[in-house]
Amino acid sequence: MRFTCLAILGTLACWPAFAQDSNGASPNVPGKKAVRQFGLIRDKFDHGNGTAESTNWSGYAVLGSSFTSASGSWVVPAVNCSGVRGDQYSAFWVGLDGYSSSTVEQTGTLSDCVGRTAVYSAWYEFYPQGLIEIGSLPVKPGDIMFASVVYSTSTEKFTVTIKDETTGKSYSKSASVSGASRSSAEWIAEAPCCTNGGGILPLADFGTVNFGADSTGVSGTNFATDSSNSGSIGSFLSVNYVEINKTGSSSSPQTSTCTALSSDGTSFSCTWAN
Repeated sequence: MRFTCLAILGTLACWPAFAQDSNGASPNVPGKKAVRQFGLIRDKFDHGNGTAESTNWSGYAVLGSSFTSASGSWVVPAVNCSGVRGDQYSAFWVGLDGYSSSTVEQTGTLSDCVGRTAVYSAWYEFYPQGLIEIGSLPVKPGDIMFASVVYSTSTEKFTVTIKDETTGKSYSKSASVSGASRSSAEWIAEAPCCTNGGGILPLADFGTVNFGADSTGVSGTNFATDSSNSGSIGSFLSVNYVEINKTGSSSSPQTSTCTALSSDGTSFSCTWAN
């Protein structure tokens, strides 16, 4: 590790000099762009039977047209960093686009291992723009989160909102996104891409993450609205929603497998495996 040193009142003081990304921001600093990035589903293989595989996503997607909102809730999972070599990452989010389009509008939480230290934070991203961590919204394992992405047809902007239902703190951000097709909504556990130009990053051991009102008690979550339907994931036609499971890759061998939807069509869980 490099250090920066400065003589202060005759004493030499030193501290770590963190590497910066291409935007001039230090990685993993709340409120700054981090080196890693979330975004599109990668290496997608759609089985055509309501299930799909990917090397970075697990969770559910609903397919349609002209989506104007998606909302979700989940419990921040505690990440197991014992025995970890290097860094590992996991994100849990709600968003629009990315399943079959070139943008993603999303917000969620991170449960990362920086070496053997567990680190938790909230974030948003208007992909292909970079990830922004939200320093004003600290989160911890067990917190119940609510998140939504809403598109305004009058302003043509997306607004991402994330709230920690446990603490009552929240954050919102609006932006225009060029080329957004609004063709899907998602509720996802993700391994990010691609520090230093590499592939999908190792997925941190988050155990099991629970999405939806059955686990969080937050009503009206894991819902979406498009041009023809407004309701829970399960209220969309079965041909329009997809269960996604993460498969292993050379750079991210860990997997994540999700359950079927609950009987009310609102809730599911995904479980990590090495």
